[in-house]
Amino acid sequence: MLRRNILKLFESRKSRLDYRVKRDYIRNGIARIPCRISGYSDVISSYSVKDYETLNPDFFDYVRTAAEVTPPDCPIVLNIIGSCLSQDEKNIIEEIIRDDFAYDLGLVEMEERRHKLTFILMFFGLLISWVLLWVTEALPEEPRELLFILFWFMGETLCDYIFLTGYDIRRDRRLAGRLASIRVIFSETYDDPDYTESEVNKLYTEIERDVKETLE
Repeated sequence: MLRRNILKLFESRKSRLDYRVKRDYIRNGIARIPCRISGYSDVISSYSVKDYETLNPDFFDYVRTAAEVTPPDCPIVLNIIGSCLSQDEKNIIEEIIRDDFAYDLGLVEMEERRHKLTFILMFFGLLISWVLLWVTEALPEEPRELLFILFWFMGETLCDYIFLTGYDIRRDRRLAGRLASIRVIFSETYDDPDYTESEVNKLYTEIERDVKETLE
C-alpha cells in the first residue's frame, strides 16, 4: 500500500479566502451583503416593543461576520431581500440598523478611550519607575526588586497594547465605523449588482457627509 503523509498534506493546504470574498461580496469597490428574510422578525427582535426596537441578534451577527472578511476600505451595502415588508417596516428597519450599529460604534469608542488612558498611565508609570530605579541604585536589592517588577509589568502592558491589543482595537474601530456607515437597500429578488462609477461616487459622498456630521 502506498504510504501517504496525510498530516503533512493537510498542513500544506492553503485557503482561498481572497477569491471567495471577491466572488461573493466585492463589486466595483463596494462590499455588498445579501440577506434573504422571510419576515419582519428576522431583522427586528421579536422581544422588541414599538418605538424601542432592536435588531435580532442573529441578524446583527450575520451582518457583522460577513463585514469582517471584506476589505477594510470598502463601504458596505446591505441588500435585504424579501417581499414580506411594508413600507413602514422598511423605514423602521433602516433606522434601527443605523442606530444599533452606531450604538455598537459608541461601545467600541468607549473601549478605545479606556485603553488609551491605560496606555498613558502605563507610559508615565514606566518613566517614573525607571527614574526611581536609577536614583535608588544604592538601595539594598530587596526594595529595588519591587521597582523592577513594577517596571517590567508596565513595559509588558505597553508592548501588549502597541503590538497586540492596540491592533485589535483599531481593527474593531474600523469595522464598527464601516457598519455605522452601512447603506441599506430592499429588493424582492436578488440581482447581482453592477455599481456604476457615478453610484460609487454618490455612496462615498454620502458617507463623507455622514462622517463630517458626527465630527461637528
